[in-house]
Amino acid sequence: MSTPTATDLRLRQSDEIQGDILAGFRKDNVSVLFLKFEDAARARDWLRRLVPQIATTRQVATFNEAFSEARSASGGDDPKSLTATWLGVSFTYEGMRMLSATDPFAQAPPIGSGLEAFKEGSAQRAGALGDSGDNSPENWLFGNGRNQPVHALLKISADSEKDLQAAIEAQRIAAAEARVLIAYQQNAQTLLGSRRGKEHFGFKDGISEPGVRFFDRPDPNNPDEVEGHRGTRIIPAGEFICGEDNDPFSFPKDQYPDWTRNGSFQVVRRLAQDVPGWWSQVSVKLQELRLAKAVPDNATTEWLAARMVGRWRSGAPVCKHQDRDTPNDPTSSNDNDFDFRDDLEGLVTPLWSHLRKTSPRAALQEDPSHPPFDPNALDGRRIMRRGTPYGSPFDPASEGPGGPDDPRGLLFICYQADIARQFEFIQADWMDQPDFPPKRNPVPGKDPVTQEAPDVDFESRDPDGTVKHTLLSFQQFVRTTGSVYAFMPSVSTLKALCDGRLTGGSGQTTGQTTGQTQQGGGGQAASGKAYPCDEFLAVPDQQRRGGQSQYWVFHADRCRRISVADGSAHTDRMVDGDTGLTAWTCLQGVGRVDCVLPMPDLQNPDGKSWYWVFHSTAGRQQYRAVSITCGGGSTTSAVERQDRDLGAWNSLGGVDRMDCFLPVPDQQRVGGKSWYWAFHTTGGRQRYRLVSVADGAAHTDVCERTDRELSQWGSLNGLSRVDCFLPVPDCQRVGGRSEFWCFSGQSYRRISIADGSGHPDRLVSGDRSCDAWSSLL
Repeated sequence: MSTPTATDLRLRQSDEIQGDILAGFRKDNVSVLFLKFEDAARARDWLRRLVPQIATTRQVATFNEAFSEARSASGGDDPKSLTATWLGVSFTYEGMRMLSATDPFAQAPPIGSGLEAFKEGSAQRAGALGDSGDNSPENWLFGNGRNQPVHALLKISADSEKDLQAAIEAQRIAAAEARVLIAYQQNAQTLLGSRRGKEHFGFKDGISEPGVRFFDRPDPNNPDEVEGHRGTRIIPAGEFICGEDNDPFSFPKDQYPDWTRNGSFQVVRRLAQDVPGWWSQVSVKLQELRLAKAVPDNATTEWLAARMVGRWRSGAPVCKHQDRDTPNDPTSSNDNDFDFRDDLEGLVTPLWSHLRKTSPRAALQEDPSHPPFDPNALDGRRIMRRGTPYGSPFDPASEGPGGPDDPRGLLFICYQADIARQFEFIQADWMDQPDFPPKRNPVPGKDPVTQEAPDVDFESRDPDGTVKHTLLSFQQFVRTTGSVYAFMPSVSTLKALCDGRLTGGSGQTTGQTTGQTQQGGGGQAASGKAYPCDEFLAVPDQQRRGGQSQYWVFHADRCRRISVADGSAHTDRMVDGDTGLTAWTCLQGVGRVDCVLPMPDLQNPDGKSWYWVFHSTAGRQQYRAVSITCGGGSTTSAVERQDRDLGAWNSLGGVDRMDCFLPVPDQQRVGGKSWYWAFHTTGGRQRYRLVSVADGAAHTDVCERTDRELSQWGSLNGLSRVDCFLPVPDCQRVGGRSEFWCFSGQSYRRISIADGSGHPDRLVSGDRSCDAWSSLL
């Protein structure tokens, strides 16, 4: 048997990466202090004293290995002589900004990215995650912006309750001395006895954590799995640690700011559990299934609850143990060596079970007619969970702690490199999405363990073998009562923050690396520049007036006004400097404009022009209808129709995000219809399709030709994406050709498109730096 070399496990030796991310603290007693800074200078002094106490990956991994060996040698008993108290610290966006005395992002982060999620914070993105009604931020105990703001989170983990209380007291004193306010404190504790390792509903938790390359030892016979843990796949470390290699479809590792290197983004949520209500509901739903003759005669509430979770209370997977639990089999309780390829319809483990919703494994299909994806296709969606129950276990006979109204739930903590692509995607696109897995009829329904889930499709077989569908509706018995997005920096970044810096060099973050971003259209430009450009919008009453045309340039969360002159030089200048998008009435609530499409038959009648504005919030693109009125030297705007999902456009079916529209020059308002090339990002890659929009109140849209690759355009050779196009104002349909400036990241080129069949395109002039535009500097 070969043994891994030291370099194979280099992350185990890291004194840069904080503990708990890769090497879990694994303590029975936990407390998270949610902290508010009253004074930045004193907060830096507090951090300077704290840094030497922060646990590193090397310290925790070494301890955990020694603890496991000692426990194994004693026959499974915890070694009493091996104890430790671990501390880890993380910061919200506002906390990072306060400590560093600068904005961590020189410009707005790429739309749809985890960086954007971190900056916006959990409360702002709550609606897209199903945190509404009783779960809405206004009801949260922390993290909603209405209570005390949270700047930092200090996690304290200890073996004994006594050690935990001693550490909390020491940190309370240190915080008070530095005028750091404890806005909220949440204690949590591993449940005792037969409940050990389980959450309050009674199911074993934390079984399916992924292995991490360069941290976990690979199996000599199967390097894709963790040694001694069959079925536990090893995935790229960059899915959890910023700067490490990650999945090809994840956010590019070289486009994270320098200060993120060796750090990880953290999600902390307080999830309250109504245990008696949940189990009562399971019993009611079992009776409904019995009346429908959709379950075996011997089915029990445990049987149905196990199918809702995907595992029995012990952790044994339902797919391997269909009839009953195996509480005395330690192999079954830690079993990850399974997938659902032999149960694609969900007749054994339902498609809507919590297990399949959060980790579909090797059974996810694009639609039922397609084969399942490879398991590694989902590497970029994994999270590292470090949750602990809080509150006393439910005891119906208790008059004190443990009663039905006693607060209890899960202190959920997870780590990832990209909050939007990992945690938020699992929550919003898998758990809270009825049509996941996709394209089923009827749709499977939401995750009934944690969500309100109307019309869940319970599938069973009739005696004649036909599949029977029974609809069930579940109420919600898990509530979000607090949530924070934070970043757990490397030790080097912690030390820099102590000195009011983000990095150890010049004291300024370099931002994202120059180049194209996956979602937002380009690398980060220097402060003050208006590129990468998201969109150019013609000022309706200022086109080719006196040889000048004016445009609004949208970039990140800003907008400026520029002019471009007719003539061979096309001299450009800035008319008005940058203002925030909030200065536009029609853009309230918009963090970044992705693209704008003018309504073809509503351009400047009586001075008023209408547009569709595509924008992204919480990683999901929507659009709204707006109007802009120009006249008498003033401009006003209004929202004409509120935000709707992209799915309302028939021509954009299957599109993840619209990037830009390019009008087909000789097909504008011909026969009451206007044609456009629609450039969009889907599956992490930009393509284009041909669409049309009809005149009239309905503005009926049609997909005229399906997706093609950018390589079909000779004039776009060498580009992997286009951010936006700007028509050359005096070169539109001149001699049967139209010219456009094409912007991509830090550069632009000039292309032409001919009228007529095929619309041949050619490159007029090659790439130049956007610095050539004085109006964009």
